[in-house]
Amino acid sequence: MSAQAVPPFRADQVGSLLRPPEIKEARARVERGEMSADALREVEDRCIRAAVARQESLGLLSITDGEYRRGWWNHDFLGKIDGVEIEIDAGSYKFAGSDDPRYTPQVRRKVRRARPMMLDHFRYLRSVARATPKFTMPSPSILYHRGGRAAISREAYPDLDILWADVGKVYREEIRDLAAAGCTYLQIDDTSFSFLCDDKFRESCRIRGDDPEALPHMYAKAVNAAIADRPPGMTIVMHTCRGNWKSTWLAEGGYDPVARAVFHETGVDGYFLEYDSERAGSFEPLSLVPKGKKVVLGLVSTKTPVLEKKDELKRRIDAASRHVPLENLCLSPQCGFASTHHGNLLTEDAQWRKLELVVQVAREVWGA
Repeated sequence: MSAQAVPPFRADQVGSLLRPPEIKEARARVERGEMSADALREVEDRCIRAAVARQESLGLLSITDGEYRRGWWNHDFLGKIDGVEIEIDAGSYKFAGSDDPRYTPQVRRKVRRARPMMLDHFRYLRSVARATPKFTMPSPSILYHRGGRAAISREAYPDLDILWADVGKVYREEIRDLAAAGCTYLQIDDTSFSFLCDDKFRESCRIRGDDPEALPHMYAKAVNAAIADRPPGMTIVMHTCRGNWKSTWLAEGGYDPVARAVFHETGVDGYFLEYDSERAGSFEPLSLVPKGKKVVLGLVSTKTPVLEKKDELKRRIDAASRHVPLENLCLSPQCGFASTHHGNLLTEDAQWRKLELVVQVAREVWGA
């Protein structure tokens, strides 16, 4: 089977796209009581069809719905887990240069999957995509990492092992239904690992009573419990970045502190790694990637409209290939273009040009 037959693909993407004005206006109308939820879904369907067609026209083999039906990359999914509440967290770290409020999931009672979280999202995507439909979901680790032990009810979960067992069951049930609906490409979005690359976040973990050396191993176990029943034929990858909000960021630091846990303890098939700025450190930690696993280099920034130079991207791919064989490398943007409905500070035209650049460079480097 050729390298292009299964994901991740030489030219790939993380997932979210800038929300079209039509969707933003429709959502505002729903909030004002001027439009029904069914009418909003029709708008979303139409915009998703257009986005899928545009992605396929660029030559992308991995197709997403742009997360058009979501407001937030993480909260929309986690908030659908019975027992989880999404609440404003005044004490949470702010993004660079931003005073916008942040939210933290709180586990208030025993968690369970009362109903599918986003199965309908995938079913529609698959119905309109000719290439491989890719679906994304936040990592289970987000339930703990944002708020720590204080965000987990001690009455419901005096033992964290029981929490992870219950959360793992929730994820396995959702993944089972996604697989039955035809999902063969799933991405787990995990910012917890990359935040533990930052000294200030590691210190904040110590202050709240956690050991930053132990957390990556706990998070790896949580991911593995979530994907334990993956069916044959489903590729599961993990994406990590240092924050993506209105073109700002939260963390910085190379992957060295978490590399062994990420690469040797998570049972995923590949890694989408942010590498668009010096904040991500060097390629040296990639030397720990096990033989045969794929690394998707996030070299193209979704935070700026400036289009990267092909020669510079090729130079960096070559540098990374000193640590991971070229045949096991791929290229993508470092994150989505709109982790939340607010979107990053660039135009839709710039977004599409960057995705087109990814495809062009991949063809020139790998011939595919």
